[in-house]
Amino acid sequence: MKLSALKSASLISTVLLATTACAQPSTPDATSQNMSQNPKSAQSMNAQNTTAESTPADGTVSQSVDSRLRQVLTQAGIKTQITSIVPSNLPNMYQVNLAGQLPLHVTEDGKYVIQGELQKNPSKRVVTETPARSTSAQLGKPVSADVKSDILANMSALKNMSAKTPFFYTAVPGVIWGATLEGVPFLLSDDAQYITDGEISVIENGQFVGLDEEFEALKNQSVFATLDKSQLITYPATSKERAVIYVADDVNCPYCRRLHQQMPTLNAKGVTVNVIGYPIYEASPEQMRGIWCQADEGSRRKAFDKAMLAGQMTPAPASCSTDHVTPNREKAAGLAVIATPAIYREDGVLYQASFESPEFLEFLGVE
Repeated sequence: MKLSALKSASLISTVLLATTACAQPSTPDATSQNMSQNPKSAQSMNAQNTTAESTPADGTVSQSVDSRLRQVLTQAGIKTQITSIVPSNLPNMYQVNLAGQLPLHVTEDGKYVIQGELQKNPSKRVVTETPARSTSAQLGKPVSADVKSDILANMSALKNMSAKTPFFYTAVPGVIWGATLEGVPFLLSDDAQYITDGEISVIENGQFVGLDEEFEALKNQSVFATLDKSQLITYPATSKERAVIYVADDVNCPYCRRLHQQMPTLNAKGVTVNVIGYPIYEASPEQMRGIWCQADEGSRRKAFDKAMLAGQMTPAPASCSTDHVTPNREKAAGLAVIATPAIYREDGVLYQASFESPEFLEFLGVE
């Protein structure tokens, strides 16, 4: 079983002191680990984070729920001893405490699972009213403006939180998915009192099947809908359109440049490519601003081609002081990009293998 592992620094530290790191090529498992491994590290994290404020709320769990969750988790491959099951401080979830491992937070039906130590938000709680819980129809959609305002009001001590921070409804009512503007994902209770890093995993047919793919796809579709389409650099299909993809790109990313070399082939096969300017390297923001400052889409496309194919950067005209890249880059934080190029189908599904593999065209549904 694989779940996202808690990082060595607490999430509170991350959101207070987060810095941007250059994305590197990685495999889908690069940020995951087997639950049965590295108990020493997990014990260390438990020791660091176990405080009176972050322990589960007092309460009882019925015998039927306790038995069902133990059975579901054991069948799904949890071999570590389950020491106790108590109500979680995440709404509509139970905390499953494991010997020598980070706890799990599980829904009553055993379908949705989060691994991680909850941390108490140090901010003063300004909004005390419990928000209306989300419905299935809101899955993967941004939280309402009122809910976002209330969340941020209760997160004043977290310096990286702002009106630009993306928040989305998950499949668990009362549990909100968010990301820093650097794309680091986290989960929190909808009253913003408890927070943890990581993602929601799913158990289906007695097995862990990975992240909640339905949520991820719907969330990504929601992000695409917010992007300023006029500030995407689009390479339209040159034959009958069969697929549309979004690519988060940096002009200094070697793998982005290799993908760009395939652009004519992709277009000829009916693939329209929408490029999201996603600078991660130190020099990239200003270089990409210069490209996006060109007078029209055709000029931007030519300048982008020069950068990607020849490494030649086009400076911004003296008359252009506008940054057309950052607004879409900030909106794309909801994609939680961990490496560029990040390639998404129009339906929001992220491609997680080499784009130089035959699997890529199969993923796009083209030959």
